[in-house]
Amino acid sequence: MQNLSLELVSHYFCPFVQRAVILLLEKEISHQLTHIDLMNKPDWFLEISPLGKVPLLKVGSEMLFESSVICEYLDETTPGSLHPQDPLEKAKHRAWIEFASDTLVVMYDFLNAPTQETFDQKHQELMGKLAWVERNLGTPYFGGKSFSLVDAAYAPIFYYFDALDKIADFGLTKTPKVDSWRQAVKSRPSVQRAFDKDYAQKLLLMLDQRDSHLSRLAQHSKVLSK
Repeated sequence: MQNLSLELVSHYFCPFVQRAVILLLEKEISHQLTHIDLMNKPDWFLEISPLGKVPLLKVGSEMLFESSVICEYLDETTPGSLHPQDPLEKAKHRAWIEFASDTLVVMYDFLNAPTQETFDQKHQELMGKLAWVERNLGTPYFGGKSFSLVDAAYAPIFYYFDALDKIADFGLTKTPKVDSWRQAVKSRPSVQRAFDKDYAQKLLLMLDQRDSHLSRLAQHSKVLSK
């Protein structure tokens, strides 16, 4: 990588940011991490972010946006790629990273569903996504023995699972290979460093501020009793 300063503009709970954070830590890339409040975005951020979203990577005086683009850039400009060398395998990994992004959208809708009907529908959709992953997993990581960008892309989803586990059994263990992969990814030092030990509880507290079916379940289970 050229001798350019790197600053990753972040939001604490953004799973797309966390992908890039894991990659930065995994490859020991020097960087600065700056958190912003997405409910009160600073003017300086809006002036440099075309989509008004995080993550945003400041590379010297240049700006990159979109997590997949940021991760690809970081991987390509540092030694030891976290992508497979075979072009077909690399393409497949990129496709599954896109699938992870789509799964995160479903996860967001599931976490914030206002009614039980929508909640149940999104839960079924989420389990369908996991079933697809289950059929395509290697061991211990997605592609086999080596930690890759796919693993970094799914890691934030697994920390959402930790929060869900505190509320109830939503049937996530019905995909045992995914559950095993989840534990392998979470044991990776770079992943552990990317998330605070109490991240799941902080996530639950954040979700509690929303009028969702899940927050009502959490209150009923006394996970968030006050």
